[in-house]
Amino acid sequence: MTHQQRPSLVLAPSVNTTTVVTTTTTTTTYAPIQLPPLPPPAEPKDPREYPLLYANFPSSIKRFPLVFPNGSRATFRDGADGEGDLDEEPIPSGKGWTMIRPDSTGSSSKVVGLADAVERYGRKRSHGADNMMEGVEPTTERETHTPPRKKARATHLPPITTLNAAAPPSPLPSPHGSPPPQPIWPSAPPSGASSPQLQAPLQPDLALTTLLTLPSLLSHFTNLPQPLQSHFLLTLLRHSPLPVLRTLHSILTPTLARDFLTLLPPELASHVLSFLPYSTVVRASRVSKAWRAIIDSDPVLWSDLLKSTKIWFGGVTERAFAHSIYARRRLDIPPTSQTLPLSHPYKMLFKSRQLTRTRWVDNENPKHRSFPAHGSSVVTCLLLSHGRIISASDDHSIHVYSPLTGELLQMLDGHEGGVWALAACKDTLVSGSTDRTVRIWNLATGRCTHIFGGHTSTVRCLAIVKPEWIEIEGEGGVITKEKWPKRSVIVTGSRDHSLRVWTLPRPGDPEYRCYGADDSEADPADEDAEDNPYHKMHLEGHDHAVRALAARGRTLVSGSYDCTVRIWDIVTGECKWVLVGHTQKVYSVVLDIHRQIACSGSMDGTVRVWNLRTGQCQHTLTGHTSLVGLLGLSSSHLVSAAADSTLRIWDPESGELRHTLAAHTGAITCFQHDEFKVLSGSDGTLKMWNVRDGTVVRDLLTGIQGVWQVVFEGRWCVAASNRNPATVLDVWDFGTDEDEWIGEPPSGFYDDDTEEEDDGEEIEQADVDAMDQDLEVEASEESTEPEEPQECARDSSQPLAVEVEDVPMERVEGTRASKWAPSSKPSGHQRNRPVLGEPSNRAISHPADGIPSRLPPINETPTRPRIRQKQRR
Repeated sequence: MTHQQRPSLVLAPSVNTTTVVTTTTTTTTYAPIQLPPLPPPAEPKDPREYPLLYANFPSSIKRFPLVFPNGSRATFRDGADGEGDLDEEPIPSGKGWTMIRPDSTGSSSKVVGLADAVERYGRKRSHGADNMMEGVEPTTERETHTPPRKKARATHLPPITTLNAAAPPSPLPSPHGSPPPQPIWPSAPPSGASSPQLQAPLQPDLALTTLLTLPSLLSHFTNLPQPLQSHFLLTLLRHSPLPVLRTLHSILTPTLARDFLTLLPPELASHVLSFLPYSTVVRASRVSKAWRAIIDSDPVLWSDLLKSTKIWFGGVTERAFAHSIYARRRLDIPPTSQTLPLSHPYKMLFKSRQLTRTRWVDNENPKHRSFPAHGSSVVTCLLLSHGRIISASDDHSIHVYSPLTGELLQMLDGHEGGVWALAACKDTLVSGSTDRTVRIWNLATGRCTHIFGGHTSTVRCLAIVKPEWIEIEGEGGVITKEKWPKRSVIVTGSRDHSLRVWTLPRPGDPEYRCYGADDSEADPADEDAEDNPYHKMHLEGHDHAVRALAARGRTLVSGSYDCTVRIWDIVTGECKWVLVGHTQKVYSVVLDIHRQIACSGSMDGTVRVWNLRTGQCQHTLTGHTSLVGLLGLSSSHLVSAAADSTLRIWDPESGELRHTLAAHTGAITCFQHDEFKVLSGSDGTLKMWNVRDGTVVRDLLTGIQGVWQVVFEGRWCVAASNRNPATVLDVWDFGTDEDEWIGEPPSGFYDDDTEEEDDGEEIEQADVDAMDQDLEVEASEESTEPEEPQECARDSSQPLAVEVEDVPMERVEGTRASKWAPSSKPSGHQRNRPVLGEPSNRAISHPADGIPSRLPPINETPTRPRIRQKQRR
């Protein structure tokens, strides 16, 4: 076909079948329809309608090398007229030599036209139905349905071709050598006299003529190299109006979008995010669910943000917070519809500390409510625990209120004297009173489940000590992690000069009421504490009333009116150190087991910092001129409050005085602090201070008679004050309805740990028995007769299931590798103490207490030191 020939359209024969009695098939053939020529192309001129009309091509598609299927090479260069030409690469040569390419005989032309180059690429493609327009059936299918009886003589029909003299110039014209479509042969009708119809059923137009060129164009395009494809497409985009470009943009943008953050390894994603301020990180977490999951679950990112914003306080409180969150999640079953992973605890901690730092200062009008409590009596103790306000008074009562409404939820009556000590753990409340008893309350029911007697004077202070992992330095300086105590205990201090250690009853444990608990005329002091199965040991040594105590792990610190501070081992009852230095009564003590220091405040006006490893006084902090009755210790600050109307903030490491808070005019009656603020009550005012610069932030209460107690946690603050003549509780809520604010307890210790409750009953009791270092193993497990209590496990005269002398000491006592190893000789106050594992009248009367009759093997105790087996001899 020459350039002067016009393209034509070949239509397949139409077949009509009429069924009467016989089947008659009529085949009609049509003569080829000449397609109209395309008009001359119109070049776009308005860049507003064609935004890419004058856009520059990237250099990578202006000039690039080409390799043809036969191996020959050329370089494409974009021409000034919009078309490219192909110049063969120069052949390296020299004097007397010329390089001959492997795919060339040396006779190839140096200049190759674009059409010839495209034709070379077109030789690779198949000649199947790919070059047919989609929806047009090939003629071979038509031939299979024509009647085979008679055939008309074949006539040559010009095929459809994309080569048209009137076609617009294109950077990719169809090559001359492209194979034409298969000719369509007309089939003769059954009579053999049929002829093509003059009137065709389809009248072609210019759109159809252009459309029929696309299959061949697409086939050529798919075989072009990528640079040439890019050049061709950009040429088309130059000639595309704005609506077409918008349509392409709506398709290409989401297709080509790549989420770089999700494609990066977690380490690199965390590193990228670490360069952003926290406000930007928070906004980035709202981009998508994928980004939210990456950001919220990255512990490194949030720990870095905590440090960069100066709200990271050493790591101890941060790890405790994380452990608490994980413990809560073990109890809370997440909803099945939750699509996002849970946030890392460090992210929750960052949010809570940011709210604590900002809301308490910026919220000028926090929610505030006041309600009367305890008539006109003095509030001696005040707690915030698990959404409850718990207050105790010298009117013998304990009240539980709702911080949301101020409603009185429970009245715990039973004590016959003023209540001067309180401690709470989940739904368990422990109280100590001037009636010399210790009572255990179930806050879920409001019942008093246990009454412990034994102290002969007022129970002035107490603490609940829960199991926690602590570092123990063993022989040779080996540091191991051990969990102490093995079961939660209560430590009480009394004006009878002694301390007592009790097992904290769990919900469901047998109830116990000491002698005289139900008889108002009986004296609880007559109770023999050794008959109480929950009594662990009696710590004697002080020569005067025990005024204050603090306990963590297996370390107990007690301060007494005998001017001394004593360090005890809760497990063995041994007094490790007697700290002498104060010249007057000791009124307050605090403990930091991670730094191994204890601090004490005295009537002599000094604060002393003691080293628990050496028993030496590290610092003597002077400056107060009167009784230092209150102390508070956090990760970064030691705060002391005195009767000289001042508070002082110290560095607990160096003993340096940082700030003196002097704005009160009377003795400080109460205070609490954290890493951001100090709240102090005195002379009818309750003030808030900035702990970092020592300035007054605001007055929360003014114009009242006195402030008895103040506590805060998270968004809540509660104060007990006297407004003559009534006693009033004030509650402030510094948060908003949208705030997810998790408070940190002032002690830094959480009671959300469920590790105790997860173990089986036998393992739980084995841990309790392991705490009793002098526990005996009975010779007969079946013996049920009561026996006299044995003195200690080291007495070889007693019958044992195994010989103690044949077993290494560390296997029996479990503490030989630790400096806390008990003395082989028991102290006097431990003699004749009943052992929980021994059969007794009480054990027989309460067979449901789950106490085993023998001590399980050491390897059955899961919380033994990890390196114990390696240290056996």
